[in-house]
Amino acid sequence: MKKTLILGATPNADRYAYRAAHMLTAKGHPIINIGIKQGEVANVKIEKPANPYQDVDTITLYIGPDLQEQYYNYILETKPKRVIFNPGTENIEFEKILELHGIESLEACTLVLLSTGQY
Repeated sequence: MKKTLILGATPNADRYAYRAAHMLTAKGHPIINIGIKQGEVANVKIEKPANPYQDVDTITLYIGPDLQEQYYNYILETKPKRVIFNPGTENIEFEKILELHGIESLEACTLVLLSTGQY
């Protein structure tokens, strides 16, 4: 199981981040919800970004490139094995930074990866 940090978590059931949280937990992957909205998703509280986690396999992004820069250090300090850039979050600049730090970057859809057994 791959502990996954969802950056851009939201309690809004119409959002893909919400769907990803539920699908990840249904497939047995523990999640950490990080976002600016209050509430919980898939029975996991949404937290504000504070101290980086150290045991995260994957960070899946649900925030656009214009908001990502403020989280660069947080993500790098979390030291995930990979970062998934979901559709609309692609950021070539940040992908290069991640790769320089030995972190895999993947332009993909978390929901599709989970649905096809490629997660």
